[in-house]
Order: sequence, then structure tokens, then C-alpha cells
Amino acid sequence: MTEERPEGERSHDPMFPEKFLEFMRTGWAESPLNVLALPQSAHHARRRDQLSAAFPGENLVVPSGREQVRANDTSYPFRPGSDFMWLTGEHDPESVLILHPTATGHDAVLYVRPRSPKDTDAFFRNAEHGELWVGRRHTLAEKTTELGLATADLADLPKALADLAPGKSRVLRGYDALVDGAVLVTDAARDTELAKVLSELRLVKDAWEIAQLQDAIDATVRGFEDVARILPADRPVSERLLDGVFATRARHDGNDVGYGSIVGNGAHATILHWTRNNGQTRPGDLLLMDMGVENNNLYTADVTRTLPVTGRFTDLQRSVYDIVYASQQAGIEAIKPGVEYKEIRDVCNRVLAEGLGDLGVLPGSVEEALDKDGQFFRRWTLHGFGHMLGLDVHDCAHASKEMYTDGKLDTGYVLTVEPGLYFQAEDELVPAELRGIGIRIEDDIQVTENGSVNLSAGLPRTATEVETWMAAQREAGPRLPG
Repeated sequence: MTEERPEGERSHDPMFPEKFLEFMRTGWAESPLNVLALPQSAHHARRRDQLSAAFPGENLVVPSGREQVRANDTSYPFRPGSDFMWLTGEHDPESVLILHPTATGHDAVLYVRPRSPKDTDAFFRNAEHGELWVGRRHTLAEKTTELGLATADLADLPKALADLAPGKSRVLRGYDALVDGAVLVTDAARDTELAKVLSELRLVKDAWEIAQLQDAIDATVRGFEDVARILPADRPVSERLLDGVFATRARHDGNDVGYGSIVGNGAHATILHWTRNNGQTRPGDLLLMDMGVENNNLYTADVTRTLPVTGRFTDLQRSVYDIVYASQQAGIEAIKPGVEYKEIRDVCNRVLAEGLGDLGVLPGSVEEALDKDGQFFRRWTLHGFGHMLGLDVHDCAHASKEMYTDGKLDTGYVLTVEPGLYFQAEDELVPAELRGIGIRIEDDIQVTENGSVNLSAGLPRTATEVETWMAAQREAGPRLPG
């Protein structure tokens, strides 16, 4: 009969004789943590109060999510759900926030897995959670001190979920199958509304969030500099090398990249979500790089630059680049509180359409191309002008259209402005010399009381500025993060 293994012990782990187990249970010193309250915990508490006010008298359940298997018994690096992070600041998997209604609002309880101390066999036998395997974790008291939030043992979560009244409970679903299964769906629209309200509450960034975004963007600027410094003007290098150089900066200065980096040389730049990055640069080509650092509090930048590999644009490349730049500049200049999201779109699109008209590729006039029943210009623009930015690269995605794409901008919003022109290599409706050219310029814009601020202004945007910047980076030479 096969001996049953303890939780977290794997099939290929060696069996231990009892005398060894007794030996392992002794002789360990304690490892205290110097735990301090996170300075941002007050922001998280205020956000929980906002959510509480939106759903008085109801139980609200927001999970962090679970680790996902990469292969066999290895997992992808864990990243908590953004709504959960916005409400708690907690990074650990399996955690679940429950807001219990009271006469005056809600009591918040965070269910987390406590440490596996050295007086338990799990300390050295549990490969998933044992401290010998994964390091010291917080006690419940330490977690409460750090987050300013009441905590409870994750082992008590099933009972807590079972005690919730289904008709008076809302769950942020899709993050934790065990949580989803434990709270019955009585009306799916109720849970959908919870996701919607969370996205809409997150639209306005407070001063702390703006600082986090600026931190991520500043690291992203350094990452683009790192790449430009090792990009040869006269010989090919792999797109994957440039991807890896930026990723090194992201891991050193932040948590990780905020999304799969797009590094597309030549015709690869016309493929919107080119993340294979298995091509090579080529002197004379354009190199499009869409990359962003996710900082340690999980706010992400999203910046795109299109660089001439040699360091100088050809006349044709510059003419297309200038159209995209003019479109982006017009969109940025239109941003201010009260302006409709659609207006920014229309401003950017008109400049692109007029530029396509000047290039002679439109099947008719600019007005015909822009007409809502035609939209011919979109063959070469493909995507929208931008999106909200924050904890997610495409932030606040569950917000209603009335608050987002059909709504108006408000002070504290942060959004990208990223028009582009893409002439596919196989497009027989454009002159041969345009085929294989893809250009996008993307910046991260904060809506302020009087207009806007370009948070990613640390990178140049005009063609001439890009050329000057590339020369300066190459002269400075490669550097290690530090």
C-alpha cells in the first residue's frame, strides 16, 4: 500500500524515515520579520470605503487568484488580480477579500495563507508553501500590521463563504474556481455589476497612483535607452536580444514587464501583436518597440517608439513618421477634462486620413474615407487611438461604455495616445516602397485640471529628436542596470 504523502509533497520527493523527521523538527532558530505598515495602506482603505458605499448591505468577495501551472509541477510567476491589488495591496496567491456588511458600511477581512513555521513538518516537506522551500512568510498578525487590514486563516475561508447569503452576495468571478463554486450564482448580472463598478472606481487615479505610474514610466525610459545603446547601426541583431535587454531593466527596476514586449523590425512592425520577437534587425529598416515596465506595486507603463536602425530616417520613412507624429500631437493637445473620448479618436483619425490622402493611397477623398459608412482609412490604421492605463495595460476594461469609450475624460484619468500607420508587405493597394513599413508612437498621458501632462516625455517623439537621441545613446554605450 502506497503511503499517502502530506499536502505539498511531490511524487518524486524522497520518503523520510521517522528518525529523520524527528531530527528535522529540532534545532531551528526563529526568523523574525521587521514588519512596518505600508504607507499606501490608507489609500487601499479609502478604496474599500468607496466600494462599500456602492453596495450597502451586501457581501462582496474579491479573490487575488491562484498560481497557474506552466508545466507539470512548475507555475508561472504569480501576479494578483488588479481589482484585488487596488483594494488590498496584497501580492500573495489564494488570498480572498470579503467585505461583510454592517450598519455603517462593511467590515473587511482578508483571508490569507499564514506562514508554515519551523515547528511544523510543512516547513520542510511542503514544496508549495514550506518556508525551507519558498522562504519566510508573514504571520496573520504581521500581515495585518503591514496592510492595515483584518486577516484570517485561509483554512477558515470555506466556512466564511458557506455562510454568505447568495442573494445578498457579489463575487468577482473568474479568478478563483474554488471561490466561484462556493458562492452560488443567483443573478449573473449582480456579479457583472461588481466588476463594472470596480473598473469605474479605478478610472480616476489618485496622487499615489500617478506616482506609481511615473515610476514605471521612468524605468521604461531607461529600458528604451538600454536597448538603443546596444542596437547596432550596421549589422543585424535578434529582436529577442532587444526584448531581453528591456526585460532585464524591468526585472531590476520593477516587478516585470507589464505585458509581452513587441519588438518588430521591418514588416514585423506591421503586425500589431508581434510578440514572437524571433526576427532580426536590418540596417535601413524601421524598428517598432512597444514595451512597458510594471513597477513593484504593479502599475504599468505602455510606450511605443519606432526607431530607424541606422539612426537616420530615409525621406520616405520620415514622411510617414511625421504623419503619425502629427496625429498623436493633435490627440494629445485635445485632451482635457470634459472632452469626449470619441473626440480624441476623431482628431487622431482625421490627421491620419489626411496623411494617407497625401500619400495617395486612399480610394477616394479624405471625407469619403472618414465617412462612418466607409472608414477606408482603417485598412492602414487598424486600432483605436489609445486606452486607459493603470494597474492593467488596458485598464478599467469592465467599465460601461457611458463611462469609458462613450464618455468624457475627467481629471485623474491616465490614457495612452498611440496612433499608427501600417502598410502590410502583401498590400497591393499601396506603392511598393511603402509595403512593410509600420510606425506607431505611443505615450502615457495624465488628464489634469487644465489639460494634460505627458508622463513619458522623457523619450523623444519627433523624427529629428529621435535621431539626436539615438546618436547620444550610442555614444554613451552599453550599461548595466544599477
